[in-house]
Amino acid sequence: MIEMTTKKNLKIALLGNPNSGKSSLFNHLTGLNQKVGNFPGVTVDKKIGKAGISDTIQADIIDLPGVYSLYPRSVDEQVVYDYLNDRKSEDFPDLLLVVADASNLKRNLFLYSQLYDLGIPLILVLTMTDIAQDHGLKLETGALQNILKVPVVLMNARTGKNLFRLRELIASETVHPGDYTFPVDELAPELIAELKAAFNLDNSAQALHLVHRYDQIAGLKKEQRELVRAIVKKHNFNSRALQVSETMNRYAFVDSVVAQVQSGQGKAAFSEKLDRILTHGVWGYLLFFLILFIVFQAIFSWASLPMDLIDQGFGALASLAEEHLPEGPFTSLLTEGIIAGLGGIIIFIPQIAILFAFIALLEESGYMARVMFIMDKFMRKFGMNGRSVVPLISGVACAVPAIMAARSIDNVKERLITIFVTPFMSCSARIPVYTVLIALVIPPVSYGGFINLQGLVLMLLYLAGFGMAVLTGVFMNKVMKVGGPKSFFILEFPTYKMPRWKNMLLTILEKVKSFTFEAGKVIMAISVVLWVLATYGPASKIEHGKEEAVFKAQMQNLSEEDTEHLVSSAALENSYAGHLGKFIEPVIRPLGFDWKIGIALITSFAAREVFVGTMATIYSIGDDAEETSVMERMRKELHPVTGEPFYNLPMGLSLLVFYAFAMQCMSTLAIVYRETKGFKWPLIQFFTMSGVAYLCSLIVFNLFS
Repeated sequence: MIEMTTKKNLKIALLGNPNSGKSSLFNHLTGLNQKVGNFPGVTVDKKIGKAGISDTIQADIIDLPGVYSLYPRSVDEQVVYDYLNDRKSEDFPDLLLVVADASNLKRNLFLYSQLYDLGIPLILVLTMTDIAQDHGLKLETGALQNILKVPVVLMNARTGKNLFRLRELIASETVHPGDYTFPVDELAPELIAELKAAFNLDNSAQALHLVHRYDQIAGLKKEQRELVRAIVKKHNFNSRALQVSETMNRYAFVDSVVAQVQSGQGKAAFSEKLDRILTHGVWGYLLFFLILFIVFQAIFSWASLPMDLIDQGFGALASLAEEHLPEGPFTSLLTEGIIAGLGGIIIFIPQIAILFAFIALLEESGYMARVMFIMDKFMRKFGMNGRSVVPLISGVACAVPAIMAARSIDNVKERLITIFVTPFMSCSARIPVYTVLIALVIPPVSYGGFINLQGLVLMLLYLAGFGMAVLTGVFMNKVMKVGGPKSFFILEFPTYKMPRWKNMLLTILEKVKSFTFEAGKVIMAISVVLWVLATYGPASKIEHGKEEAVFKAQMQNLSEEDTEHLVSSAALENSYAGHLGKFIEPVIRPLGFDWKIGIALITSFAAREVFVGTMATIYSIGDDAEETSVMERMRKELHPVTGEPFYNLPMGLSLLVFYAFAMQCMSTLAIVYRETKGFKWPLIQFFTMSGVAYLCSLIVFNLFS
């Protein structure tokens, strides 16, 4: 028994079903005082926040993954299971806050019964009582508290209502009654008694978990596993039969509680009526396609004005620096390296923000779960299931957390296929690349006053990534020999609700901050290194190249401005960066690329968005500071043989297709290595995606030439 008033710093774990309001409660309790790490040995997020409970009590709030049961079938559930069964850990909770959806009390109380029987002090937090009322359900909170023998508090997880009352309950003396929701010992009296004696346990439910999961429990020594195995054999233990019996007993308890505290038959909710349209076999797909169309139109149309303002701002800043600073290497580094690289990051923030705003809106409103449902039948044809949709859609933001999300897929083969194909989805890092190239080769025309051609091409690139993902899934499903049980896709639809605008804003700010500072650090570092490589080189070769450029300009009677541009290009071509690009040029020339693009292909392997910073730096060398727009510099680039614009439709489409399919991200390969526990799949993934990108790019270039 634990008396809470003696504690100065509490460990409090938040548990509940998915979509129960648990994460919102975590945000209300901790505010911005939180951090995200990983549980030991796995890539599951570990969210911990500090919360002030009273003048004398502080608490570490641990937001555990949402689960339906303590018998694990996924990595998330295994993490929760291990955490609650490691009672010797310094992170073991003093108190559980069990968050339950009042509009679906029966399902939520099943997990509560499992947690209660572990004997850990807990408080039951009921959320979504307003939705329960809308459904015609009435709940007697006082009766519920008397039956369960634990504190019960009604919370609005969206607004934080009754948060003060919750803090009062946490600060008060909370002692577990010490009984069980049903006679646990009667399931297997002799077996449970022997296990409790052998392992010095005082909790029968914990003994049950031990006998069910002794082969998977983290931290159990080999001799302890052998001891449990001997006891199991002695009593002819049947794990499946006992678990079925336990489940039936728990639901009998839950049914009894619900019958006593809840009244009303319920009525068809607005969500159910809307689902008849949004999950329809035809209309559901059409509406989803329409939503995607709107998103990609908005990314180009809405972001154009702020992007132009940012572009002009950095142009003015570079011009100001050039006017007021003395001519020399430092000024050149500042204007052509740092400011150009920084501008290549900041200019894309409006588009990144719009993309994440739409993703957050779809998740907050409850629509994303419907997308998973309608896509399940479709995805099974390609070796995946409805749960694969979460990583694939998340991959539109970033492949790293998207691949981590695949851990919820039980079937090993489906999980591996999903991990393998997710990087084909066009992530937010590709947006800067797409934006520059589309603006260069696709005219900014509109049809019917609302269909933007550039936005349409952007959408087609995203659809091409999805198409390649599912085609690769078909191939892998046929050739992979990895086995596993057939998976079943079970999903509970959250009710439709108005988005929490504050949460949406925080999500957008977090993602933009992540892009700006995480990707920005890489881009800035590479921009500075590239400036050095593009400015310096073998002195004799640079001088010889400049002399040839001057001679060529004199022979062609070029103007002074054109002569300077030709000399700058010659110096760049003979720099260290130029030699690097020339080294791989023979390989990429069939795709329509030159040595300058070759430099960008190499550097952007660190992160796809580095392409823009690289091109901004390369095309800044020797140019006027006023022309800081990378698109303007690239637009002026001429083909050395034909004299026509180098970035024409065939070359632009070829480069777009290459970046749509290529594996240009070290972080993605690193997370695949962690998730698959070896180099095999990352290497296969890298060479497969690179090969697909090269072949498709070659076809597109020759098709449009």
